[in-house]
Amino acid sequence: MEELNGVIENIVFRNDENGYTVAEARVEGGVQMTLDGAGSAEFNLVTVVGTLPPVSPGTPFTMTGSWTEHRVYGRQFKISDAVLKEPAGLDAIERYLASGTVKGVREATARAIVRRFGEDALRIIEEEPERLAELKGISMRKAMEIHESFEENRGMREVMVKLSGLGLTPKQSVKLYNMYGPAAPNIVQLNPYQLIEDIDGIGFKTADAIAQNAGIAADSPFRIEAGVLYSLKLAAAEGGHTCLPVERLTAFAAHALGCEQSEAEERLFDLASREKLVLKTLSSTEGGSCDAAFLPPYFAAENAAAGMLLSLLQNGGDAPAREDAEELAALEEKKGICLDTQQRRAVLAALQCGVLVVTGGPGTGKTTIMEFVLALLSRGGVECELCAPTGRAAKRLSEATGCDARTIHRLLEYNGEEFLRDEDAPLEADVFIVDEASMIDSLLFYRFLKALPQGARLILVGDADQLPSVGAGNVLRDVIRTGVLPVVRLQEVFRQGKRSRIALNAQRINHGEMPLLEFTGDFAFEERTNPQDVQRRVINMLQNGRLGDPFCDVQVLSPTKKGTLGVNSMNLCIQAALNPPAPGKREARFGDRIFRVGDKVMQIKNDYQLEWSRPALRMDEREGTGVFNGDMGTIMGISERSRTVEVLFDDERTVHYDFADMAELELAYCISVHKSQGSEFPVVILPLCGGPPLLMTRNLLYTALTRARNRVVIVGRQQSIHDMVENNEEQARYSALAPLIQQKAEIRGLNAWDWPAFEQAQ
Repeated sequence: MEELNGVIENIVFRNDENGYTVAEARVEGGVQMTLDGAGSAEFNLVTVVGTLPPVSPGTPFTMTGSWTEHRVYGRQFKISDAVLKEPAGLDAIERYLASGTVKGVREATARAIVRRFGEDALRIIEEEPERLAELKGISMRKAMEIHESFEENRGMREVMVKLSGLGLTPKQSVKLYNMYGPAAPNIVQLNPYQLIEDIDGIGFKTADAIAQNAGIAADSPFRIEAGVLYSLKLAAAEGGHTCLPVERLTAFAAHALGCEQSEAEERLFDLASREKLVLKTLSSTEGGSCDAAFLPPYFAAENAAAGMLLSLLQNGGDAPAREDAEELAALEEKKGICLDTQQRRAVLAALQCGVLVVTGGPGTGKTTIMEFVLALLSRGGVECELCAPTGRAAKRLSEATGCDARTIHRLLEYNGEEFLRDEDAPLEADVFIVDEASMIDSLLFYRFLKALPQGARLILVGDADQLPSVGAGNVLRDVIRTGVLPVVRLQEVFRQGKRSRIALNAQRINHGEMPLLEFTGDFAFEERTNPQDVQRRVINMLQNGRLGDPFCDVQVLSPTKKGTLGVNSMNLCIQAALNPPAPGKREARFGDRIFRVGDKVMQIKNDYQLEWSRPALRMDEREGTGVFNGDMGTIMGISERSRTVEVLFDDERTVHYDFADMAELELAYCISVHKSQGSEFPVVILPLCGGPPLLMTRNLLYTALTRARNRVVIVGRQQSIHDMVENNEEQARYSALAPLIQQKAEIRGLNAWDWPAFEQAQ
């Protein structure tokens, strides 16, 4: 961090809502700056940017921060903290008053005030404002208005100084002042935990640090309440839980806060009485019940979703008509495909049921079922929408079915702030097919169901044995285990004429059996006991090209982020081997990461504002906005002049990233198994040589294998594979969709789904 002292010369831009300011400042002693290709020079006038209280030309300052390079405006000093002082000297005082900061004072008035009162001008405005009326053109009313405006600006500065003393940043201080006004310091000192609810960007840890600075007792009811809510939020963010048993929640909160569990329980019930959280007694599908605590949005989402699912089921539960079965038989003959009993059941149910779940592992025919359903529905003029949770999954669904598919967010017209499609602006189709349903979290599922039109039918397709969604919830598994909704489980493997070792080994792993490790056309295992040897062998496989193009055909997956075989280390080593630095090859450093032209990269967060374009020869959308978590592409260009990086994504979208946005990209020669969900790659290489038991699970190994379409190669220890197969200790997810569905089904008189009764009605 660097410190600057000087005077504000000019305000270039200011946002009064958040205090963000761009200003020119004259720095004491000047600043040495390096010039491109021309040595260095000293500058007295520099650009400073950051959050400041109301500031005017002539204001002295002390600022701390660091130098940054803007792609358009050049070198700037980014402010971390600033102390503003009263203007000193006649010229500075006049410029301050003439700047417009003090309402009612312009250049002529400022000049008159300074001429009359000299360096005493600011004290006169503050303490004896009636004397301003001595000047021609200033009435007593105007004098009081000038005084009030001056006091307001000074008050904000004083408030920000006090808030800074309590540990708040300038940006947080501006938010607090805009929310609370002059009372902000008092509110913070009374209950800093109130900031969690009122101010974006302030969480429990920040509020707790402020509370310590303010002298709030560790056993304060405010602190314990905030800690209980924080524990629920943490459970959702890190564990995927939409709720927690009360006993578990209070025990966790008490341990984290250092208080008695009875104190946490008392505050929990008080929070529930004020509707800050929801308490609900839930009955388990296995019997028994428990009291669970929810954050209100999660309870509202799961409770509403349960009701909407049952309404979909009740509105479309007719038995398959005889002509449906006849048309299906004719289509089988035409395609030369003979469906098995479960596949045929799934197709016929999809034509009539309001809700249907189709689940199964790789090669069991889920895509075949969708093709048959779409073909039969199209004959009847039924309009279908296909969607998936991620961009890659939607792309794969389009390729597999030959029909357009979109992400759920794009289908719901999410613009980064709100979903434009909902119950007031519903979607327009008759049947909705959602692929990779295991990846849908509770909040997104609720948003999706809200947007379905009256009379719509819903088909959820996915593999319930894969890793659960990144967001909180357990939607697919919960829907399946209720027994109330129709579920078709596909178990027979059809891929490659039942000879697929990938599919067979995935089934064996899922059943707790060791995979068959003998070499076959689509599965191979190579024993290596040392992580460094594993790494070298993986790189050798990529370099020799025998498995395919390492940039397009082969994807390395890792269970972990850290360690020799973790995502971070593997990416650096593979990048060095496949895309090393070379004369004329452009590269750019961002923190500790280097990106080069030719690098394989992945978007790691949803960004709905990024603009993209496609070649004009394509018939689909040529331009739009939105790049999503998991989208993969290649760096095609790096421009130091415009400070941009050009990325060509797999679906031919080109995006130009500002250097400032490069935190949204990561190298993707190796990605985590979690990040691979919803994707399919021709060839997968999986390095396995031990790791944390929490990550090295049967579920993760199964998911990794099922990402491969044509071939899997595991390199590492056979013992690691054995340990993962034996480790079926998945982290339990607490969610309420299943019990809420069962509870509402009982109220509506709905029993467990009866396939024989449904099919006998044909």
